[in-house]
Amino acid sequence: MSNDIGDPGHGHSPAAWTAVVIMLVAVALGTLFYWLDLPVLVWASAGLLVVGLIVGWVMSKSGYGVNGTKYTPKAH
Repeated sequence: MSNDIGDPGHGHSPAAWTAVVIMLVAVALGTLFYWLDLPVLVWASAGLLVVGLIVGWVMSKSGYGVNGTKYTPKAH
């Protein structure tokens, strides 16, 4: 019995990186706006968080995901 599962390949694609960067910016801005007591901008950053999720999903469906046609994996 082999325990070699292999690399699942998640998280190393342009779609994943783009989504994560957008969502990290949204969380950082949301934290800043919460600290500055700007509730409208806190909710706007929550919307940006959802936008990051949608952008990642669209890019993945467009071929920039892990198993996409426009993605070539790099050696680790």
